[in-house]
This record gives sequence, C-alpha cells and structure tokens, in this order.
Amino acid sequence: MAAVLVIVVGLALVLVFVLALVATMFRKVGPNQALIVYGFGGTRVVVGGGKVIWPMVQQSRELSLELMSFDVAPTQDLYTSQGVAVNVEAVAQIKVKSDEVSIQTAAEQFLNKEPVQREGLIRLVMEGHLRGIVGQLTIENIVKEPEMVADRMRATVADDMSKMGLEVISFTIKEVRDNNDYILNMGRPDVAAVKRQADIATAEAERDTAIKRAQAMRESRVAESVADQERVIAETASQTRQAEAMRDLEVKRAEYGLTVKAQQAQADKAYEIQTNVEQQRVISELVKIEQVKKHGEIAVQEAEILRREKELIATVLRAAEIEKKRIETLADAERQKQVLQATGQAEAVRLEGQAQAEITRVRGIAEAEIIKAKGQAEADAMTVKAGAYQEYNQAAIIDKLLTGLPEVVRAMAEPLTKLDKITVVSTGSDANGGGAGVNKITADLSTMIAQVPALFESLTGVKIGDLMNQVPAIKEASQPHNGRSEVHPRETIEVPSAPVNKPEVNPEQ
Repeated sequence: MAAVLVIVVGLALVLVFVLALVATMFRKVGPNQALIVYGFGGTRVVVGGGKVIWPMVQQSRELSLELMSFDVAPTQDLYTSQGVAVNVEAVAQIKVKSDEVSIQTAAEQFLNKEPVQREGLIRLVMEGHLRGIVGQLTIENIVKEPEMVADRMRATVADDMSKMGLEVISFTIKEVRDNNDYILNMGRPDVAAVKRQADIATAEAERDTAIKRAQAMRESRVAESVADQERVIAETASQTRQAEAMRDLEVKRAEYGLTVKAQQAQADKAYEIQTNVEQQRVISELVKIEQVKKHGEIAVQEAEILRREKELIATVLRAAEIEKKRIETLADAERQKQVLQATGQAEAVRLEGQAQAEITRVRGIAEAEIIKAKGQAEADAMTVKAGAYQEYNQAAIIDKLLTGLPEVVRAMAEPLTKLDKITVVSTGSDANGGGAGVNKITADLSTMIAQVPALFESLTGVKIGDLMNQVPAIKEASQPHNGRSEVHPRETIEVPSAPVNKPEVNPEQ
C-alpha cells in the first residue's frame, strides 16, 4: 500500500513537473501583437493567442500590431508647381495589416529593428511621396484642399506600404508654412474682400436705418396730415348737415305752400274741368260716328281692290306666265348653242394640236435630212481635200514654204509689238563688228529670220536650195498640153524624205 502511494505521488510530481515545463515553454500574445514562430516546422504567425515553443528547435519573436503615429515633416522645403518653397507638416497613422501574409512581410522588414528605426524608414518613404505630390499642386490647392492632398497621399503610398505589409490609416496635414509670406499674402485679398463686404453691409445697414427713419417720419407726418384732413372733413360734414337741415326746412315750407296753392287751383279749376269733360264726351261720340262712316268706305274700297286683283290675275299674270315660259325656252336654246360651240372649239383645238405635231415631225425630219446632207458634203470635201494632199508635188511644197515664211517671221517679231518701252545701254560696237544700240536689235532680228531656212532643213531634211533649183523644171513640166496643164509622171522630182520628225499636213489648212 505504501509502495502504491509512493508511485502515485511520484507520478503526480512528474505530471506537475511536466505541466510546469510546458507552461514555461508556452508563449502567448494579446490581440495587439503577433507571435512569429520560426524554426522546426517553418514560420507560423499567431495573433491574439499562444503556442508552445520547443526549446532548441523553435524560437519566437513578438511583432507589435498597434497603430503607429508619427510626424511627417521634411527638413527641406518642398517646391510647388508654382516654384514656391513651402514647409508641410503632417501626421500619419500606420499599422501592420492583420492578414498573415502582411504580418510575415512586415516581420521580414522590421522584426529586428527598433520602433525608432522602423518609423524612420516609413517616414522617408512618406516624405518622398509627399514631395512628389506637393510638386504637382499649387499652394492654393494645398492650403484650401487639405483633404484632397491627404487622399492623394494615401492613394500614392498605398502600394509601397503594402509591399512592407503596412497600411495607411490616416494622413492629415497639420500646418503649411513658407518663408516668403506667400500664404499670408494669399489671404489678404479674401480679408480685404471680407472687410469690403463688412463695410458695404455697414453702409447698407446705415442706409436702411436712415430710410426707415425717413419712412417713419414721413408716416408720422402723413398721419398728422390725415388727422388734419379728417378734422376738416368732420367740420365740413357738420356744416354740411346744418346746411342740409336748413335746406330741408325750406323745402318743407315750399312743399306746404305748393300744396295749399294746388288745392286752391283745384278748387278754382273744378268747374272748368267738368266742362271740358262734357265737351270730350260730345267729341267722342262724334268720333265714333265718323269711325262707322270710315268703316263703310273701307269695306267698299276692299271690294273694289278684290275686283281689280281678279282682273289683273285674268290679264297681267297669265301674260307674265306665258312670257316666262318663252324666256325659259330661249334660255335653254342659248345654253345648248353654247354647249355645241364649246364642243366645236375643243375639237378644233385638238385638230390644230395634231396638225402642229405633224408639222413639227415633218420639220424635224427635214432638219435631220439637211444635217445629214451637210455632213455628207463635208465628208466628201474632206475626202477630196485628202486626195489633193496626197497628190501634192514639189511645187505645192515650195508654195506652202514660201507662203508660210512671212507668218513665221511675223510670229518671231510679234513679242516686240507687246513692249511699251525699250531702254538701250550701248558702249559701241561689239567684238564681232556688229551694230550697237537699236541697230543691234534689228541685226539680232535679221539673224533670227535668217535661221528659218536652217530650221526648216533640220525639221524636214530637205534643203531649200535644192527645192529652188528645181523650180524651172517644175515650170516646164507644168506647161499646157492640149489646152490643159499636166505634169508627166517621169518628170516628177523626187524629194528625199526626212528620217525623223516628218511634218504632218493638217487637212483643214
């Protein structure tokens, strides 16, 4: 029994020792730290928990995940897009990302560095990006839109921070300064504008006060005037009522007097009125008798009217009806006549149109025949002319040459006719013994004209001297025989043709 107890106590002691040993090897971290375990089994990350670290085969380091807040204030001035140097102070809050990959990346970058060294590295990156962003903005943008600068800063450094396993929680600009009082002067127009608006508001308030005061005084005076007018109106009304009372009294007196006089007049005229009434009755009876008499005469006249009406019906109306029928018959005949005339005119117009169309057709055929005949005649003339050109001999060639030379000379001298004025500067005879001044111009023109035969010979290959020597032979060959002029074929003089540049003969010449 004692042996069992010893064994149990020994096992308990061993268990306690093992648990104490395991407890000494167990490392734990809070939610604001990451435990980096490396060695046997690779690198593992534990956040907000614990793990047993086996001695000699594993080792662990702690990495803070807390928010890092530090100032970003470059010691050198930053230059804006305007070339103005400013000093920007900002505050950045940065922390290690919570995912395992970012924690491992941050551990690779900062695990052996002190917090000061780590913040220094991060500050260098932040200051570089801040310098680039400030260089793209104006001072007005930086001062008036700090949130825009902070957003651009966060967006710009996000990639670099992510490569280090970090993230930017916030970036805030604390102060912007410059050594040239640019910012101070930048606000002066706004301050002046505010002061100007305040002065304007004060002046407007004083003006409104003066206006209100004037309006109150005017209303007071208007009220006094109204009170005076009401007093005068009341006095006038009182006097008017008194005058009306006097007038009513006088009217009543006059009415009473008229009533008395009317009654007296009625009493005076009562007899006359009764007499007139009796006379009116007599006249009324006489009128009735006259009316009866008139009624009898009217009845006689109406009977006479009826008699004459019947007589008119029997004579005039029947004759009018007969005349009406006759007029209607004549109108129908006239209408039929007009219809026939219109039909005849339409038929005549139609026939005239057909005749005009036939005339136009015949005229067109005749014009076509004329054009055809004219074209045929021109074609025959061209054929005859072409045949004549084919039968040209040396005489014709000489004739064309001699008749065309004046035209060539005229064309060569024509430019001189277009000159308004010629100024000649002469120093005497030229080296070849030629003329000078105006004589030089005429000499040059003569030389050009003398070159025409050489030009003809170079173009045709025929010498003019040979053609001129053949003129007597052509003349003898063209003497009349048997009353007509002919040239014997054996006496035709052959003109050598040029190997190149043979001139063409235009049939229209």
